[in-house]
Amino acid sequence: MPKSQPDFWGHLRQEMSAGPHWVDRMVVLAYAVGTGLVVVGFTLVAERASEAFGHLLALGSHGPWLTLAWTPLVAVAVLWVTRRFAPGAQGSGIPQVVAALEFEMPSQRRKALVSLRLSLWKIVLVSGGLLGGLSIGREGPTVQVGAGIMQHARRWLSGKATIDSHDLMVAGAAAGIAAAFNTPLGGVMFALEQLSRRRSSSHSGLVITAIVFSGLVAISFFGNQSYFGEVNVSSLELSHVAPGLAVAVAAGLSGGLFSRLLVLSLRGTPDRFSRWRAAHPLRFAAACALAVAIIGIVTQGATAGAGYLPTRALLEGRDDLPAAYTLLKFMATWISAWSGVPAGVFAPSLAIGAGIGHDVAALAGFAGDMAVPLVACGMVGFLAATTQGPLTAFIIVMEMVSGQRMVLSLMATALISSALARWLTRSMYIELAETFVGGASRIAEAPAVAQAPKDEAGR
Repeated sequence: MPKSQPDFWGHLRQEMSAGPHWVDRMVVLAYAVGTGLVVVGFTLVAERASEAFGHLLALGSHGPWLTLAWTPLVAVAVLWVTRRFAPGAQGSGIPQVVAALEFEMPSQRRKALVSLRLSLWKIVLVSGGLLGGLSIGREGPTVQVGAGIMQHARRWLSGKATIDSHDLMVAGAAAGIAAAFNTPLGGVMFALEQLSRRRSSSHSGLVITAIVFSGLVAISFFGNQSYFGEVNVSSLELSHVAPGLAVAVAAGLSGGLFSRLLVLSLRGTPDRFSRWRAAHPLRFAAACALAVAIIGIVTQGATAGAGYLPTRALLEGRDDLPAAYTLLKFMATWISAWSGVPAGVFAPSLAIGAGIGHDVAALAGFAGDMAVPLVACGMVGFLAATTQGPLTAFIIVMEMVSGQRMVLSLMATALISSALARWLTRSMYIELAETFVGGASRIAEAPAVAQAPKDEAGR
């Protein structure tokens, strides 16, 4: 018996007669475009804020010393505004999205973690931190920004819509990080590896559609270029094997330590620093910012912001960074996040990883183009260790540096570093997300399968 063929014309008539569904799709597409526009705006504002801090450093011999007052002042102002008007915007924002994706989360609690209003505040507050010279990034916070924007589309969908808040938040988060780094495949993998609690073709299609439309908007403004350009990777030799393994081990252990420090610092422990942070958060933030400013003076401003320029320099084979840059960037990023201000660690993690790769290359006697592969491996290793997302880290870094010739090396480094980091800590995002859930339910690290419960609107 011949197999029955799909009823093409029947399916076409069904699609054309589904008027409300087409309206729902147009709403989602419009919000995906809006997400891209907001990410573009966030990028421009954040870059201007970082440039403004750079101008402060360039004010003659007095510029760097002015940061001893400027950075604490801005940090205190940002934290005060955050606690007063947008308490859900603290940290990177990714743990908030992970917590909001819990199906048992009450509607009002979810709105306190992910919303359009919070997304707008997040842009302002993260840009303020960059203006103050803190060691933070904007790329991680775009996850919360994108999720908040796309989630807002739910109120405009019809009662028959099969798209719920969970789908929209995952799509927005993936679209945000993809547009921020110009890494569409990385955005998809981030959604599947870090956020998704279910698998379905419609869900995957929504994520990809949102990434495509928001990505097209970002490309129309910034061009279709890799985040760090195209890395000049020399032919890999057997002499790279031992240093490459050393990079994977160093990045994995240091990334696991970094993740553990962040979790313990932000959740609090019975030490006097945590008690001081809880009793006097603004004073504690000022002290943290002062320490970051001192580190910035020692490194001549290299540790301020996300670390894009130092990372770009290392990927181009240049070696003009201050001594102990890697350790000091590690410390500045940790202390900036500990202060409590909205702070992304995604991009700073890449800078720390690049420094690890560079340091190992220097110890192995590699310089210039010979050190570049180890720098890229350091980036993917440290990011995989801190996020516990080896596939996401591998794909994002590969897209950011056009490193197709290093596919196997990057993949192996991500897997080794992530495995070593798991000896020290669980997923940083999962642990911090549990603080927002409030212990009501434990967030599973493995994505759940099966059908998702209907959202709070009963759809």
